[in-house]
Amino acid sequence: MNQQNLLVLFYLNKSKINKKGTCPIKCRITYKKRRKEFSVGEFVNPIEWNAKKQRAISKSIENQQLNTQLQIIAANIKKEYLKLQLSEIEFTIEDVFQHYLGKPTLQDTYLIAYFKEFLQKKKKLIGIDIELATWKKYYYACLQAQSFIKWKYKKKDIPLQELKPHFLDDLEFYLKTELSQRQVTVNKTIQRFRKPIRTAVAEGYLDKDPFALHKPGRVIKGVIFLTVEELERLQNYPLEQPRLKLVRDLFIFCCYTGLAYHEMKHLKHEHIIKGFDGNEWIQMERKKTGKKISVPLLPKAKDILNEYDTQQEFILPVISNQKINSYLKEIGAIVSIKKKISHHMARKTFASTVLLYNDVPMEVVSELLGHSSIKITQEYYGRIVQKRVSDEMKRIAKLSS
Repeated sequence: MNQQNLLVLFYLNKSKINKKGTCPIKCRITYKKRRKEFSVGEFVNPIEWNAKKQRAISKSIENQQLNTQLQIIAANIKKEYLKLQLSEIEFTIEDVFQHYLGKPTLQDTYLIAYFKEFLQKKKKLIGIDIELATWKKYYYACLQAQSFIKWKYKKKDIPLQELKPHFLDDLEFYLKTELSQRQVTVNKTIQRFRKPIRTAVAEGYLDKDPFALHKPGRVIKGVIFLTVEELERLQNYPLEQPRLKLVRDLFIFCCYTGLAYHEMKHLKHEHIIKGFDGNEWIQMERKKTGKKISVPLLPKAKDILNEYDTQQEFILPVISNQKINSYLKEIGAIVSIKKKISHHMARKTFASTVLLYNDVPMEVVSELLGHSSIKITQEYYGRIVQKRVSDEMKRIAKLSS
């Protein structure tokens, strides 16, 4: 790091000598062949000025104070220059001047620094507008963007103004090759990264969204669920260990209700109501979408509720999602189910095996799952409907042959 890259020069503007015979002192700072000149607000008699030493040569108190002031100005300029160099970000002579004045411009706003401010604001909304888990996803997106900038640009940060459309293409390449993320994960990371960028546009830090035309990479979505045979085998298998039996039953409960882990964990007695048809229903709000869901309590789900009702605030025993998924892998091996079982598979099994395979219409499935739009349901489960149609046509073909 060489401070000689920045030159600070004081000189007189002799064309503006005032009535007192003094003229203003100007400062010229030079960096990468670019200059910035400004008046320092001090005056001196040209006779008492040494251009080579850039100081007043008279030993009067006034000139001594003047020389001290010029030294302070030069030191402050070099201090701001040094700060910018330590930040390992690109900067111009205008940036040095603005930082010396203590007036950073919008152009001085940097991507990761802004993202961190965005995170700080969002952190205060945890439990109000967003969940902690959601905030953490944005936090990880920020860390990944930061590591990408260091990998790609060899810097700690880059100005918001330098963001170009190809930035996301390069970020996507990095996430795939360096972090081994699949396309669906890459799309989620980029989606979260774009949120603070849109906020920066709204706040005037950017004139327009540089990624407005970006299209996420295509993901072929396949829904993995338990078949009728696998579901029956799982629920009828005699598990001896209480912890495995409990986790299996919680999973089966969600296979017949479609509840996600968060809803299952927070299920209370007040959520069990008597419906218009005289039967019991689960009625609660989905945390993810904020949409109310109403699900009829099917016999198998009701039996599990009756068996494990804790008679406390939450009906079912509370186990962490991590432990449930760990035990489900163990159960899958015992029951000889080769699919990678996770708690979320129960929700997919409810939609596929319990509903769609029993001719429940897509719009009803969407309502029971609490999806914000039927398009989401169709996007995920449309192939299952096609497979069911194919199976039925094969059955008819056999009967007519």
